[in-house]
Amino acid sequence: MRPPTMSGHCLLAPIPESSSDYLLPKDIKLAVLGAGRVGKSAMIVRFLTKRFIGDYEPNTGKLYSRLVYVEGDQLSLQIQDTPGGIQVQDSLTQVGDSLAKCVQWAEGFLLVYSITDYDSYQSIRPLYQHIRKVHPDSKAPVIIVGNKGDLLHARQVQTHDGIQLANELGSLFLEISTSENYEDVCDVFQHLCKEVGKLHSLSGERRRASIIPRPRSPNMQDLKRRFKQALSSKVKAPSALG
Repeated sequence: MRPPTMSGHCLLAPIPESSSDYLLPKDIKLAVLGAGRVGKSAMIVRFLTKRFIGDYEPNTGKLYSRLVYVEGDQLSLQIQDTPGGIQVQDSLTQVGDSLAKCVQWAEGFLLVYSITDYDSYQSIRPLYQHIRKVHPDSKAPVIIVGNKGDLLHARQVQTHDGIQLANELGSLFLEISTSENYEDVCDVFQHLCKEVGKLHSLSGERRRASIIPRPRSPNMQDLKRRFKQALSSKVKAPSALG
């Protein structure tokens, strides 16, 4: 499954540091997860700046914040980059405290592997299972991304492997090249923003439905009763004269 194309409807602007305490109407929190050296940081920077930077120092987890306009809606977007120190043993994910807190914090997830690294592909299923364990009752959207699609000569993971895994997990899948195609990177993040926004809308509707209606004012009820009595007497008056 592939996110619909919508890269022509996205504008980005930095959030001033002085406004960190200012809460915008729509706050979207995303996390990008995956093994090391799969291009997570490059994807985020590509989306936010349109620039591709190939080499990064191993990160300890950086939070990016931007104002994003997606199809006319203003969003306060936060993207959590995560370290790649994920160990997969017997289909169980061993994660550090910082990564566990990130999964608890985020509302939408990109699970990224490199098509040139089969081990990174194998880490996706345990990561997905960990997300569902942390959010057992949540419909937090997850998109699986096969990155480095331009390095076909070094491919270790076939496209159909990514599609099959996504179908088994009930997730969207897209194979991209962060270095060569900004539009695909943009589409992935925009689609995830829209899916999280839908959850916000559903949550807001449930909250509104759960609000107990305020009782009517006795004075207003009395006024309505008197008004009806006055109308009734006016309607009856012509027939009485006849």
